[in-house]
Amino acid sequence: MTPIHRFGALAASLLLACLALPAAAAPQHALTLYDEPPKYPADFKHLDYVNPKAPKGGTFRQSSFGSFDSLNPYITKGVPADGIELIYDTLMTQSRDEPFTEYGLVAGKIEKAPDNTWVRFYLRPEARFHDGQPMRAEDVVFSFNALTKQGAPLYRQYYGDVTQVVAETPLQVRFDFKHGGNRELPMILGQLPVLPKHWYAERDFTHASLELPLGSGPYRVAQVKPGRSIRYERVKDYWAKDLPINVGQYNFDAMTFDVYRDNVVALEGLKAGQFDFREERTAKSWATAYNTPAVRDGRLIREELPNGNPSGMQGFVFNLRRPIFQDIRVREALSQLFDFEWTNRQLFNGAYRRTNSYFENSDMAARGAPSDAERAILEPLRGKIPERALSTAFSTPVTDASGMIREQQRTAYRLLQEAGWKIVDDKMVDAQGKPVSIEFLLAQPDFERVLLPFKRNLAELGIDLVIRRVDVSQFVTRIRLRDFDMMVGSFPQTSSPGNEQREYWSSVSADNPGSRNYIGLRDPAIDQLVESLIGADSRQSLIEHAHALDRVLLWGFYVIPNWYISTYRVAYWNHIGHPEVSPTFDLGINTWWIKPNVTPAVSDVTPPPAEGN
Repeated sequence: MTPIHRFGALAASLLLACLALPAAAAPQHALTLYDEPPKYPADFKHLDYVNPKAPKGGTFRQSSFGSFDSLNPYITKGVPADGIELIYDTLMTQSRDEPFTEYGLVAGKIEKAPDNTWVRFYLRPEARFHDGQPMRAEDVVFSFNALTKQGAPLYRQYYGDVTQVVAETPLQVRFDFKHGGNRELPMILGQLPVLPKHWYAERDFTHASLELPLGSGPYRVAQVKPGRSIRYERVKDYWAKDLPINVGQYNFDAMTFDVYRDNVVALEGLKAGQFDFREERTAKSWATAYNTPAVRDGRLIREELPNGNPSGMQGFVFNLRRPIFQDIRVREALSQLFDFEWTNRQLFNGAYRRTNSYFENSDMAARGAPSDAERAILEPLRGKIPERALSTAFSTPVTDASGMIREQQRTAYRLLQEAGWKIVDDKMVDAQGKPVSIEFLLAQPDFERVLLPFKRNLAELGIDLVIRRVDVSQFVTRIRLRDFDMMVGSFPQTSSPGNEQREYWSSVSADNPGSRNYIGLRDPAIDQLVESLIGADSRQSLIEHAHALDRVLLWGFYVIPNWYISTYRVAYWNHIGHPEVSPTFDLGINTWWIKPNVTPAVSDVTPPPAEGN
């Protein structure tokens, strides 16, 4: 064969080899979960829910509950300060008017393998830390390794399907995956905060410190009064301030958080003009505590803004690590004894709805009997999951709001008897003959009024509920140690649930002190449902798998569901402004501003004594 023929044959063989490979993925400005087009094109100017001409300036004052002793939010040690995430940039950032779409931030372009086995981020050359040092691929590699090896256990779980991270060039980094079945993984890697490798070279990443950290985001920490307050100042030469994704955002020159250890005192602080904004989470306060001259004359504004997010699940959480709660009949019996209807009418002014799903306020909430598609997911697990999950719609007990729950108490007593419990000398004893006493761990004083009627209902069946109030630091420590019987816990959801479900329900997270598997679930069937949900290949499949998981969790009676509301209740002084259009899936505080021509109002109320600030 002549040289020219040999060259032609070689070229032909190379062409055939290339044709056999998957087509190269083109770098993109945004990622979506199922590869649908993003809302905003590559040349968009700003997000629809911002005011691109919002004025910059002023100080935005907020309250913070509890305390803090750390400026490192990525480890299990210490309690981090509110707002600390404002100092760090991530590879990508999520728009708040789409279910789950991310746009480039530190990474200007993103390239994903056609078979979803890797993702590559192309860093912007202009990206800088606050000390002027450029952000480079080695910082991304350092950040990933620090979080997964030394950070809170949730990161090891969150990024568990990554096999390696490689800095291909100073501005190019690639993550390789164990398999292509985790569609969400490229997007959750986009949420990776980029930490400064050079700064941590002389510091212990695992140390809960109050040293002012080096960041890269729109704000820097300016002042810390340990356990009392923290002040952030806007970075005037922030490298990303003119990116379309940031236009109209981060408008305050400074943001402060003052610590309060009592929400009642914090509310009085708002009315006294000690801070500017409050999201009200207590229905009684919203209905009765804002009858002040400042509200009546429009200086202090009360407003309900739409909240399109799934409300998730808040409930009284059973710790299955305690033998007393391992019998499902016991958990169902105790669930019968929470009288939501009376609580809602007497304590909440009828403001709430009862939660009946772990994905409440969304299309992922299971309703009615299982569909054929849901049964197809659940049927292979028959005998390993509650039988009712295969056929019956779940619903919480409903009372007449009179405070008399005889029917629910009879049901509870029957279930407890089936579990081997009985009453001896007016005290309930368990199957081992031990008097039943349950400790309810609590950090929020205003929640005690909700628990007292529940305590009374248990006492009528001879069960002693001990309400143990502790401060926030003790509460966090005991939760991490799993040292509780029951507590108020929440499992927030997004419009596109994915890898975080492992953090809530999977066996591998049960022993991680930083995980949100508060319940202590170790159930192979639930593990399988979680993995199937993460691997869903379409929106419809995701919904069906969420329904299936929802049914199994509900019929397991792992929590006593609480309540939800589909709006944000906010109060703010009238020198604060916000866009006319709110983001669908967020309150959007970063889009608000200080009105330059409005003098901050001073309340008629005498300022209360500052507690902790």
